[in-house]
Amino acid sequence: MGLLDGKVALITGAGGGLGEAYAKLFAREGAAVVVNDLGGPRDGSGADTSMAQKVVDAIKAEGGRAIANGADISTVAGGQSVFDDAIKHFGRADILVNNAGILLDRSFVKMSEADWDKCLKVHLKGTFCVTSPVFRWMKDNGGGVIVNTSSTSGLIGNFGQSNYGAAKGGIWGLSNVLAIEGRKSNIRIWTLAPGALTRMTADLQRYIDNPGAALGPDGIAPAVLYMVSDLSGDQTGKVLGVSGPRGVREMKMMEMEGWKPPHDGWKAEDIVTHAGEIFFSDEAMAARRF
Repeated sequence: MGLLDGKVALITGAGGGLGEAYAKLFAREGAAVVVNDLGGPRDGSGADTSMAQKVVDAIKAEGGRAIANGADISTVAGGQSVFDDAIKHFGRADILVNNAGILLDRSFVKMSEADWDKCLKVHLKGTFCVTSPVFRWMKDNGGGVIVNTSSTSGLIGNFGQSNYGAAKGGIWGLSNVLAIEGRKSNIRIWTLAPGALTRMTADLQRYIDNPGAALGPDGIAPAVLYMVSDLSGDQTGKVLGVSGPRGVREMKMMEMEGWKPPHDGWKAEDIVTHAGEIFFSDEAMAARRF
């Protein structure tokens, strides 16, 4: 008995890296998998459907069930295509992992409109395009699980990734709303912030103090299996960070209790006076390791 017996999983960007690891693990746990990947280099140029097909061939060689989909998920038609293939070949759409992404890193002063638009289109709009038909199906068919991929670049920030960080922060905001709207329909929403050594991040490892501590895709995949299986129960609306240096941990926004201004008016200087009630201290933030 596998953790995902009888389930159908749709995974975008599954022709390599993290998505490939998810697809193979899910298949071993009994799921039928739609392996989506446009192919091509990490900047989103070009296409090569053979990447998705190689993953499908590997899954089938182990006795699993999978089909390849080479659609561009940054379009509504492409997102619909991923869903349509799941229904056509397997009849269901129980699990969706929005994993596809590109990198077009520039410092903000060098960021072009084209670099900005393309990154947001693939990450943020792509998440919308694939989730839209799947979420509707889940709503009408008893629920399901959706995992959206964010990043510490969006949740915390990272130099040179304003476009990527904005897209990943937007995905987190989208997940928060979907968790609220999906709760009554038994649609569970997770947000994943992975830190892994993949083709997309390989040259970024020079910025990590200890590159050897980085996890490969197979080191991230068990956390995603946990999210989409019954192991995670009815949890929804949570962010899980998974990386070598920091391990597996929940991440969330924190809020101070705050200071309530008097109704008869207050001054900007009052914020200075009540700073201890309004702002987190650097010491407290360091202790929380946020």
